[in-house]
Amino acid sequence: MVKLFEQGEFASEYLDKISVINYNERRRRQMEINIIGICGSPIKGGNTEVFLQEALKAAQEAGNVTVELLTLAGKEIKECKHCNWCITKQEPDKFCAQSDDMDEIYPKVLKADALLVASPVYITRLSGLTACLFDRFRVFAHSKIYGGKLENKVGAALAVSWSRNLGIETTLLSIVSAFFVLGMIPISQAQGMGSAFGAAGLSSEAGTGKFDPRDKLLILKDEFGLKGARSLGKRVVEISRLLKLGRSCCT
Repeated sequence: MVKLFEQGEFASEYLDKISVINYNERRRRQMEINIIGICGSPIKGGNTEVFLQEALKAAQEAGNVTVELLTLAGKEIKECKHCNWCITKQEPDKFCAQSDDMDEIYPKVLKADALLVASPVYITRLSGLTACLFDRFRVFAHSKIYGGKLENKVGAALAVSWSRNLGIETTLLSIVSAFFVLGMIPISQAQGMGSAFGAAGLSSEAGTGKFDPRDKLLILKDEFGLKGARSLGKRVVEISRLLKLGRSCCT
């Protein structure tokens, strides 16, 4: 009788442990964070892409995080024609009337928990490629099927400027403004790590315009800017996890 009781007790304890393991595994999967980084520079492997990579690496180091970097360099990203097809005729898995490299980007962004967008500074604003990207994200703002699908996802902005005071914050604000339009939650890096609007990097010596023509990646010498990018990557994971945890407690 005692033996049977002991066996039953052991079985109960074993099942309790299995239940805890299963619960922890479910929790781990719930807390997995999927981050997409988009580089809006026309130069593949350039300063802006390297700057974004620093943020993504820091995010991945947080653990249980998947990251993917999408570069717009060499991609066909047509301008939005404002034809309103997405509002009146959008179909499942067909986001836009136009077909180009956005076809690959849309579903990845849709599945992501967080989005990091990096742009070089062009004439005190974001690049044309980055502008076209956000214009085409209209399919997530007002469309028939996918409107509002980016709401409550985390958004973070990065910008790389040749000169210190030549439009880096207006570029960041352009990106952050797009996040607001899409209903996303814009965040910045930890306080004291640079701009209040996102990670800011300089691609000339201390932002003075001086450079060594043999060094194509002067962003790597902007240690303060790189610290800001890394801090931003970590914050993206932190806030994304808090949001996921909150949603899981409410379901």
